[in-house]
Amino acid sequence: MHLDEVEPPIELRQVIKNFWHFRLDLGPGPASFDVLPDGYAEIIFYFGNAGGLTVQQGGPRLPSPFLLGLLDQPVRFTGSGWLDVVGIKCFPWTIFDLLQVPAGRGRVQAVRHPLAQLQVPLQKLVEATQLPEALAEVAQYFQTARVSGTDNLVLSKAGAAMRRANGTLPVHEVAAAAHATVRTLERRFKQAVGHTVKDVSALMRFEQVRDRLWRDPAASLVGLAHEFGYADQSHLGQEFKRYSTTTPAAFARQARQVRRLVDRDFVAFLLT
Repeated sequence: MHLDEVEPPIELRQVIKNFWHFRLDLGPGPASFDVLPDGYAEIIFYFGNAGGLTVQQGGPRLPSPFLLGLLDQPVRFTGSGWLDVVGIKCFPWTIFDLLQVPAGRGRVQAVRHPLAQLQVPLQKLVEATQLPEALAEVAQYFQTARVSGTDNLVLSKAGAAMRRANGTLPVHEVAAAAHATVRTLERRFKQAVGHTVKDVSALMRFEQVRDRLWRDPAASLVGLAHEFGYADQSHLGQEFKRYSTTTPAAFARQARQVRRLVDRDFVAFLLT
């Protein structure tokens, strides 16, 4: 299993973190895998010989594409067979306005949107192993959508400041970077993202710790707590369990085992 990631064109980098693709073989199934929270919303297209994906075993089949909102708990997907998955990792403070869909709070949302028109051409390109062309098709769609939309400069500046600091900035410093009052920033952020600035900052910090433990399961938890602005190791542990339902130490043990089976850069999906 190998994860391919592609940077978006320069003009989309305030909206999209990257495009990605991987092929996943779930076997005769049904088999399940978990998606852990991070600081992004993701649009997911999937294709293959499988019977589709469900959020729980026996649940209704998810359409393709679907929108995976900003999560605050892991989501477990179930499927079988092989799947080609194409994802668009988006910054939550811009993507909902761009798509003109409600932000909502986390979980999986079906996308009833013109974006779904990409399903057939993407499937043809993926089946023909023309991955660069498939990702270019997605990029072109978003370039066109962005030209017809407008950017919220307050949210863009706030998001950029949060990203630079890996979620460690207090809210008043994020507001200062966005040249807005705390009240204005919080109101616009909650409206656009469905979460507060503090919520998203906490998810960004969790993502950084999670990724560090994935790359280096032996990393010091005391050191990580200090580096990412937690009060202490106990605070880190509480926040980590809040978003992953497991402890940092247990995640590190799992990372040691799973990394023997999957690509080293593969973080978001953990087979269970």
